[in-house]
Amino acid sequence: GVFLTPYFTTLLVAGLPLCLMALSLGPYWAAGPVAVWKCCPLLRGVGVAVLIVSSLVSLCYNVVIAWAIYYLGSSFQSPLPWSCLAMAVTVTCQGSVSQNVWGSISWASASEVFWNKQVLGVMHSAGLGDPSAVRWPLALCLLAAWVLVFLCMLKGGVYLTATFLYLVILILTIHGATLDGSLNGVRFYLSLDWSRLQSAQVPRGWGGPEGSDPRSQGQQGRGLAVPQPPAPVTLVITIGNCCPSFFAGFAIFSVLGHMAWRKQVPVGSVADSGMGSGRGDSCRPGLAFVAYPAAFSLLPGSFFWSILFFLMLFSLGADTLFRNVEGITTAILDEFPALHDRRRKTALLGALCTSFYLLGLLLVTQGGIFWFTLIDTYSTGFGLIVVSLFMCLGIVFCYGINQFCQHIMDMIHQCPPWHSQTLVYFKVCCVFLTPCLLLLTLIYTFLETYSVLLPYGTYEFPAWGTSLGVCMGVLTCLQVPLWAAVALCRESGTLRD
Repeated sequence: GVFLTPYFTTLLVAGLPLCLMALSLGPYWAAGPVAVWKCCPLLRGVGVAVLIVSSLVSLCYNVVIAWAIYYLGSSFQSPLPWSCLAMAVTVTCQGSVSQNVWGSISWASASEVFWNKQVLGVMHSAGLGDPSAVRWPLALCLLAAWVLVFLCMLKGGVYLTATFLYLVILILTIHGATLDGSLNGVRFYLSLDWSRLQSAQVPRGWGGPEGSDPRSQGQQGRGLAVPQPPAPVTLVITIGNCCPSFFAGFAIFSVLGHMAWRKQVPVGSVADSGMGSGRGDSCRPGLAFVAYPAAFSLLPGSFFWSILFFLMLFSLGADTLFRNVEGITTAILDEFPALHDRRRKTALLGALCTSFYLLGLLLVTQGGIFWFTLIDTYSTGFGLIVVSLFMCLGIVFCYGINQFCQHIMDMIHQCPPWHSQTLVYFKVCCVFLTPCLLLLTLIYTFLETYSVLLPYGTYEFPAWGTSLGVCMGVLTCLQVPLWAAVALCRESGTLRD
């Protein structure tokens, strides 16, 4: 509930309007996320900023996919390597005493020990300034992930992964519903916790790509500003984007409810055991890679359900990653039309995937989780909110909200009976509700950024690390005024023109 309440509120007030802007503006001008702003050169920086955000998100998302591939390969072992039986020498079923690199003593479950020691190797890193050695098993998984992205983008395997995703979620949900205590997990998933809603960084998803940030509706739409079905399909596309995340929650929390029933503890304690201690309960990969694997180890046929879950996780992450990479590719092709040749386009896609892989190696070092946390926290933080705010205000005051709505109508051959009510809702949101929500969220995010240090577990990020994260957000924001200044210098005519 602490996730679903802001999720659907933001979806209705900001996600849908921003997505409608994106899926209408791109097709009308038949251009990508940067070139589309030829209709309003002052806002070209919005497209550039979106490319920066998409690049940072892609960098993080494929690391999560690499983790999923690592766990997927490990799931073929029996017993599961993160189970109490497999780690009986070092851990008990109640947990073990472990000393981390920062000198504190704490209890850790078998799945936590496997995650921190076997997968991340974080015990050998002193923090953000000490990335240490590359974890080569993860580096190979990351390479496999980018090769799969390259091949799927080249051969059109996007729709196959989306179809497979729904099938896996359905199987996991049906199985979860048959477990004892599953109803308690579902009840926890849907219940409200008003005290935790005070945080501006409510979880964007439970452990990575199996959740979807409602604010990303606008980002993904802008990233995909290529010819798409017109405005009436926006609702279908948006719902299709959030439904897998929503229904995956039932599969996840039904099993967590069973785990809590087995241990005779509240569901909240099981869920929180996997969440990182990020600022304001921000999204961390702990639930997907600590709490849920631990729950699998308690089930009959645990390796089978583990394989299905990490296949689902891979499909969810790949689905989002394809959109971001396609948006980046489209923007480059718009700027350099000569690359539209099939060979050159293939070379471009290969160069992009190779570059992202090399940059992502930092995130699969022994201290890579700290860099992952930093980029994940700030890449879609206030920078994306500011860009979305500029986009909304630009459409309203520069492009003209009435002209924009007319362009939407021009793309619709047969208007549905509810089109007039939809346009009224869209205008009210764009003129008032969406900017207000974005502005309030921005203010709250700024206050929390400067009042609470960003932690990971017991480790607190140094001031220079936080400053680096803020610079990422500022770099994104600066694109809007920077390219507006360039447009003023290049373009002829008055500002109104």
